[in-house]
Amino acid sequence: MSQSETTTSTLPSEFLAFTLGREEYGIDIQKVSEIRSYESPTRIASAPEFVKGVINLRGIIVPILDMRIRFALGTPEYGPFTVVIILNIGTRVVGMVVDAVSDVTTLTPDQIKSAPDMGSSLNTEHIVGLGTVEDRMLILVDIDRMMSSEEMGLIERIAA
Repeated sequence: MSQSETTTSTLPSEFLAFTLGREEYGIDIQKVSEIRSYESPTRIASAPEFVKGVINLRGIIVPILDMRIRFALGTPEYGPFTVVIILNIGTRVVGMVVDAVSDVTTLTPDQIKSAPDMGSSLNTEHIVGLGTVEDRMLILVDIDRMMSSEEMGLIERIAA
């Protein structure tokens, strides 16, 4: 292990905490560009259900994904706390709709536990671990992995 890997793995990490239904999730704050209030995007014909459409963000066409639909968490309801988190995924800009954003949480490596093995009944490949702070638990999502190359290819075609 190199010196930089040793240093990085012992430093605290910051996660943007957001809710979907009754669960709280966290994503690497460095992937977040901005947080915007929800506005109905322009629908794209024949897009998958979780792709709500696109918005024009300062001249950039940004696909908007509804994470409640993506995670099969029931019918989404859009209220005053519903927001769009604008993410930088590699060279792409993507927006994801979540029920609410709570805060930025700093987790040390000892506060992050491995994701439990759920067998083949549940796909946990995009979950990096579980972050625990006092009585709170964050499901930590690897947003790069979640936006798989197949989905991102589809999203790129929609945004083009």
